[in-house]
Amino acid sequence: MALSAGTKAPEFTAKDADGKVVSLVDFKGKTVVLYFYPKDDTPGCTKEAQSFRDSYEDYTGKDMVVLGVSMDDEASHKMFQEKYGLPFQLLADTDGAITKAYDVEGGGYSKRVTYIINAEGIIDQVDESVNTATHAQDILAKMG
Repeated sequence: MALSAGTKAPEFTAKDADGKVVSLVDFKGKTVVLYFYPKDDTPGCTKEAQSFRDSYEDYTGKDMVVLGVSMDDEASHKMFQEKYGLPFQLLADTDGAITKAYDVEGGGYSKRVTYIINAEGIIDQVDESVNTATHAQDILAKMG
């Protein structure tokens, strides 16, 4: 069961596809869309990532940060990012620490769950029923 809206978002630190260290605290004051997905370069995960890519300007225009998280390593994320031109950071959760902290562990992979974290670090929304093709637009519609 995923964490609930109104909960303080667990802090995390991980490396992105370029080996850069990224922490949730880096985005204090911004809305963070933290989306967990099972595996790089699989059909559903690719559609979901492409939906965020195609809506990326809408997110940055609203001063929102998009972060994708899976248990794949940095090299896998790098290939996935380059293959599909993904402009947002993908975080490597190879030890599953972030996945476990956000209670989306699916038996060796991250379940498909998205958290909207507000500027104060509180989870505003949790989306567990993801339509991979329209997910990014669905979230923007919910955000208003």
